[in-house]
Amino acid sequence: MDYVTSKDVAVNMLNTAVTKASLGAKDLLIRGMLSGALLAISVTLAYAATTQTKIPLTGAIVFPVGFVIIVLLGLELVTGNFALVPLAYFEKKINITTMMKNLSLVFLGNLIGSLLYAILYWVAASEAGTITTTSAIDQMIIAVAEKKTIGYAQHGTLGMLIAFVKAILCNWMVCMGVVMAMTSNSTVGKILASGIPIFIFFALGYEHAVVNMFVIPAGILFGAQVSITDWWLYNQLIVTVGNIIGGLIFTGIAIYYTFRNKKEHQLKTL
Repeated sequence: MDYVTSKDVAVNMLNTAVTKASLGAKDLLIRGMLSGALLAISVTLAYAATTQTKIPLTGAIVFPVGFVIIVLLGLELVTGNFALVPLAYFEKKINITTMMKNLSLVFLGNLIGSLLYAILYWVAASEAGTITTTSAIDQMIIAVAEKKTIGYAQHGTLGMLIAFVKAILCNWMVCMGVVMAMTSNSTVGKILASGIPIFIFFALGYEHAVVNMFVIPAGILFGAQVSITDWWLYNQLIVTVGNIIGGLIFTGIAIYYTFRNKKEHQLKTL
């Protein structure tokens, strides 16, 4: 049968965490860069769907395609690793240095890939800055970039709290997508299972650290009234922390520790 039970998923979660932790720096960076770029491409696709149909939900329907590609190819997305890799540390399969190396390099790879696509998209859409008028997609990118930074800043501490909570809720769903992909052994099953939680987070407008690695810098390139400091201080840092908590506690720890069977984990510590 194609369906994988939750008990077996828990085993796969730990196995996957150890496998990810064993990857070298080159692989983590390359796979992280690809993931960042693919997620950024999905954002522009989602904005295209939204602006063309005037129905925001259509953007959420198409957005999961990038995440699905990441899952099927076994690439590295730091928000997903927030839920899995620490489990290998908790179970004493890896040490803290190995865990931090994985998360740091994947974060860096996601950032590089997102920025690279942001620049390439800006060059293509604006013809390297020679076109002064912005398309509907580009206007949406600008609006979203400003909302995600100075929009929160205008509310002070409350704004930071809102961004933090939205980040927790976001990665709860994103990491659920990572885990749901493990409930099927077929390509079609993985696509459907992993895509549903991603649709939910995007439709509800929650905060995803890697998505923001593209949207905010791209907004700056197109003229958003946002500085690099605004990006990191009012969004990127707080959203990353919220993503860690949401993914690790509400998905990684919650799913793994309720379904795990200690006798089934015989992996060696890296």
